[in-house]
Amino acid sequence: MAALAQLLADRTRATICMALLDGGTWTAGELADYAAVAPSTTTEHLNLLVSGGLLTEQRRGRRRYVRLAGPDTAEALENLAGLAPYRQVPVRSLAEANHRRALHHARTCYDHIAGALGVAIADAMTARGLLARDYGLVLTSDGARWLAALGIPDTAPSVAHRAHVRTCLDWTVRRQHLSGAVGAALCRHAMDRAWIVKAPGTRILTVTDAGRTAFRERLALPDEALAPSLTLPVARP
Repeated sequence: MAALAQLLADRTRATICMALLDGGTWTAGELADYAAVAPSTTTEHLNLLVSGGLLTEQRRGRRRYVRLAGPDTAEALENLAGLAPYRQVPVRSLAEANHRRALHHARTCYDHIAGALGVAIADAMTARGLLARDYGLVLTSDGARWLAALGIPDTAPSVAHRAHVRTCLDWTVRRQHLSGAVGAALCRHAMDRAWIVKAPGTRILTVTDAGRTAFRERLALPDEALAPSLTLPVARP
């Protein structure tokens, strides 16, 4: 635990890990630009993160590609971010304000839906008896039938060593959103059906007109859960 904490105690390494929560594969050069540090410095940090087990890497010729080690790593990072204290961040432009609103509303957390939308989905599934929280979060028989009606195949235990249903502590809303194999399958289904679309180069998700209709009909999500709040979030980790 101390070794893991030491890896994430550096701001640049933490920035790299948070960028990789988009679930994608990045080059070392892209991460250097994102973290605003020299390529040689990025290489040193990546070596530590790979040797520490948080990242995996692939070499293709002279290029080095890295990604998070897996969904468990992503969920651990999101949970840690959710426990971190907020700090006040001034807003310098309208574009920055809109970006912050959108990020708080809906984003990917590796391969599942996070933000206010993710929390609303988890709450709605629980209220409708699709999820139960009696002894940890579980998918109920009604939930399994609901997934099947959507055309989502049974995800248990299709991915080795992956929990069927889990939750992440959302770092913006500070409440639980749905992760695990079921959360990933639901996110993939929503993307395949164009209920949600990801903004290029970001983790931000936008709910489409088709998605608003689908989420209202299938989970009775209220309108305020389907679009960013007009109130600007005043702080972030």
